Amino acid sequence: QVQLVESGGGSVQAGGSLRLSCTASGHTYRIYYMGWFRQAPGKEREGVAAIYTYGASTVYADSVKGRFTISQDNYKTTLYLLMNSLKPEDTAMYYCAAGLNTKIDPLRDAEYSYWGQGTQVTVSS
Repeated sequence: QVQLVESGGGSVQAGGSLRLSCTASGHTYRIYYMGWFRQAPGKEREGVAAIYTYGASTVYADSVKGRFTISQDNYKTTLYLLMNSLKPEDTAMYYCAAGLNTKIDPLRDAEYSYWGQGTQVTVSS
């Protein structure tokens, strides 16, 4: 079992920054991928960024490339998402997720087995 807890959401004006954190506990050694996903009201959940925990390679959705940065701590138990140059369209509930397989489509939510409860990000214009 893996437990995930997000924090760091909030409200910010367009152009501002936020950093989300996700703390993993339990059998974290089983995690090969961790990702950030978001879901806005009335929209499907979409992959934002993901990281391969054993090699630190990363992947980003086109909509956030150059603005968001995913990273992990040295112990691979805390995941971060630094969000710069935020736009109103970034407003959503943000979730972190953990995947246990070594070969996945890292921005596809069905690939992930464990999810946090979500943290709200609201960007005003």
